[in-house]
Amino acid sequence: FLLDPGTAYPVLSGYPQYSDDKEYVLVNNKCQCVTVTSKFVPSKENPDEEILERNIRILVPLKARENISDPLSPLRTTFVYRMTELCKKCSPVEIELGGETYQAQQSTSCNEPETCYTYDRNKCYTSTFPFLYHGEVENVKAALTPASCFAD
Repeated sequence: FLLDPGTAYPVLSGYPQYSDDKEYVLVNNKCQCVTVTSKFVPSKENPDEEILERNIRILVPLKARENISDPLSPLRTTFVYRMTELCKKCSPVEIELGGETYQAQQSTSCNEPETCYTYDRNKCYTSTFPFLYHGEVENVKAALTPASCFAD
């Protein structure tokens, strides 16, 4: 897999103003199986100082397909992780400029589809399968994640 280190530093710069030995989740991207956390730890050089430690946890799914909605597509052999894409915030926020309130997005690439390396259990994935019925082949749509495709 590839991790694009050139874009990590501007995105993960936020951290809390106090230290209570707690780890904070900065990114939890279930679509690409990535979790980024941060916490303050004592410095090895100076134990009286605390430094911000960031951990990037990447789970690479076995037998992931190039197209996760097509079980017959080839196995995925390349996984690309760009921190700017993992950390983008697409939900609009309200900001005040010159006494007026505006809606703004914190990312400019929100309209691009996200590449998923595994199923997001909150989304419904379907695929079309050939189905032989009374001597005729019909293409039938089937749910790949039934729990999220059908109501209880």
